[in-house]
Amino acid sequence: MRCSGSISVPWLLAILGMCFASGVAANADDAKASALAKQNGCLGCHAVNKKIVGPGYIEVAKKYANDPNATAYLKNKILKGGAGSWGVVPMPAFKGLSDIELTYLATWILRGAPDSR
Repeated sequence: MRCSGSISVPWLLAILGMCFASGVAANADDAKASALAKQNGCLGCHAVNKKIVGPGYIEVAKKYANDPNATAYLKNKILKGGAGSWGVVPMPAFKGLSDIELTYLATWILRGAPDSR
């Protein structure tokens, strides 16, 4: 197979469309996660860039940046709560959140809570 080194306009538009769509989806998910954090009182104990009672979201994102299991771990931590990861004050459990809501929150936190700045 030979490659001529050029790409057709339809392919380029398709690729750009996919990039744009993924960015739009991420922004929509960030907005959902930010709203969930506000609705559930997360911002009473957490801030984006500093510790309040619990760690700042940027600090959490840095701690788990290279952990391939970070999303699953944070989803479980949000769901079940607990203490010991960041100090002795326990985080309450949020058992009323759905799996997709937990995914929105965990992913958003791992991205540094971009829509809440």
